[in-house]
Order: sequence, then structure tokens, then C-alpha cells
Amino acid sequence: MYVAGLQLVPRLLAAALLAISTVPLTVASPTATATPCADVEVVFARGSDEPPGVGKVGQAFVDALRSATDRTIAVYPVNYAAASGFSSGIDFDRSVIAGIRDEVSHIEWTALDCPDTQIVLGGYSQGAAVTGYATAQSVPTGLPDELVPELPRPMPDVVADHVAAVILFGKPSASFIRRYSAPPVVVGPLYAPKTREYCARNDSVCDGTDGLPLGHMDYPTNNMPASAATFAAHRVETNASRDVSLH
Repeated sequence: MYVAGLQLVPRLLAAALLAISTVPLTVASPTATATPCADVEVVFARGSDEPPGVGKVGQAFVDALRSATDRTIAVYPVNYAAASGFSSGIDFDRSVIAGIRDEVSHIEWTALDCPDTQIVLGGYSQGAAVTGYATAQSVPTGLPDELVPELPRPMPDVVADHVAAVILFGKPSASFIRRYSAPPVVVGPLYAPKTREYCARNDSVCDGTDGLPLGHMDYPTNNMPASAATFAAHRVETNASRDVSLH
């Protein structure tokens, strides 16, 4: 996580190093305990009040993706509270901002440390908001002034080249998220073409209606994680073929 006021230095360093990642470098041999980079890394933010990990929706997606590709897959659960029962919009905003900071930091350093790893971003419910905001090209407006310094700066453009797909389940609609005084979740233009959003039937969290969110709990058992995995696997294979053709 970034310390307010000091976050610019590691971001500039990450951007500079990522920009020259294709230049051959002489480096020390990795230690015996170093973890090899996976072909694919899923970075997933769980929904509100789910225990630490990727949550039920994230696990359904990861399991489906493992079945959809033979490539090695690592999984990173975004480290944040995923709090619920908010007493104010600021409580929600702070929970989401903590998730954005952790996710952005992990994405940037994965792109730097494992430049050949294809990153698949995902999120469910509050976690879909976290991941959507993480891709933003500019700092979202409309937050209380006291929270703006807590937001990380947008990721360097070059990071988008390392992201194969973005998968969002039950992303809060603009009308829903206004209840928490938060700005609409807008996926950044560098990530939008590789994004798929899934909204279950009768899920008023994401469909913009005022009804009960009866369908919001259906994602682990409906066909949407499998559909998302098919899309993500296709994106991974397409990117892999492109990379091979460039060498």
C-alpha cells in the first residue's frame, strides 16, 4: 500500500522499469526460494462481508478458468476489509479505497516482476467496484475532499499491456453506488475492450432498478463464471499468440 504523499516515487519507478522491460538485462540468479512466475495470475477482489480470499464468486471463476486453459495459474486475493453494514458513505469509500490501493500496487509489481505473466483482473459486488476503479485513467471525482489524498494515482499506461482480461460480476450501478456518495464505476479506456461485465437476473445492485437484489447471490451457481472463464481464456490465448508472433 502507498503512503499518502509518497506514492509517486514507486509509481514513477515502476513505470520507468516497465517501459524498458524488453531491454536485455544482466541480473543475479534467483534464489532457491524464489517463486516462478505463472503463465496467468488472477487478481480478484471479493464482495462485501466475505471472508479473506477470493470469495465464492471468485473461486467459481478461478475453478472454471483452470478448466478452460492448460496454462499455469496463480491467484492473488485483493487484501482489503470488504466491509459491510456501512454507517456512512465514507465507511464504504474507505473500504473500497483500501482495496484499490492494494490491487493497484500488486498489479504494478506483478507486471514489473513477471513481465511475461498475463494478468486477469476480477471482482464481485464491492470488489467489482474496487477492480473497476483500479483501471481508471484518472482519479474519480465526487469523493469527499478528505478522501482524495488516500486514492492512488492511475496506473501507468504500460501496465495495461500486461492485463489480458477484466471480469466484473455484479458491479454496482451508478444509481446504487450513489447511495454511498461514491462516483460511478467507469472502466478505463485502455481496459474497456478487454472487459466483460456480468449482471444476474433480478440483481438490482447492478441492473439499475430499485427492486430487491434477489439475484445478487446467484453468481457462484449460475453459468456466468464459466462464461467469464471462456472469455478470459480466449483473451489469454490470443495474447500469447500475438506475443509469439512478435518474437
